[in-house]
Amino acid sequence: MTQETRVAVFRPDDERLSEAVELLESLGADPVADPMLAVEPTGAGPREDADYTVLTSKTGVELARAEGWEPSGTTCAIGNRTARALREAGYEVDLVPEEFSSTGLVRALEGEVGGARVEVARSDHGSPVLTDGLNDAGAYVHETVLYELVRPPESGVSAERAAAGELEGALFTSSLTVEHFLAAAAERGLREEAVAGLSSGIVGAIGEPTRVTAEREGIAVDVVPDAASFDELACDVVERAAPSHHE
Repeated sequence: MTQETRVAVFRPDDERLSEAVELLESLGADPVADPMLAVEPTGAGPREDADYTVLTSKTGVELARAEGWEPSGTTCAIGNRTARALREAGYEVDLVPEEFSSTGLVRALEGEVGGARVEVARSDHGSPVLTDGLNDAGAYVHETVLYELVRPPESGVSAERAAAGELEGALFTSSLTVEHFLAAAAERGLREEAVAGLSSGIVGAIGEPTRVTAEREGIAVDVVPDAASFDELACDVVERAAPSHHE
């Protein structure tokens, strides 16, 4: 593979972006780093009187810790990254669902949360699949917004590159990255051109909700990995986008 396989990545501008860039370079791709998410803490912390507390991200764990959160009951993490962050912060992790998603956690808890108080601590853009599913299972659900996810004002280089036909791949890791990519393109008057440009490359979505959002907005998705893992998403997209794949 040559360095001509240009792949856009939209992760927040922290270690997640640097790790993503490092991974893409190790795969022989040329990363186009364009953070589409920035974190704005709300100053809130998770409730401390819950039977179950659900954390959905490393960022959420860090903010909960900063607010002095002391857990009660069963602590649940969606995904190994969140679980690792909890342990590194000195918390016990009682449950990580086999499927790293809101649906996976609902499946893991639905038989045991009837009548229980469940605290869900996450961003302002969390999927209703989690809270609705736990409510349907009979839980008393309370949601605390730990942080808001906003679009960095400088974002949009990937939209320009897509519109110019200069992307071979794109890695959407949430519905919000799709929405922010399109907002950045529209801000530049390039929405239609950017969407058309993506169609000439390989577009990856980390899971079904992200795929649904992208396709609803006219972006055809070529890759949805079996596991909701950034590494798997990146590997699958780079493999499909590599020149050798088309020979």
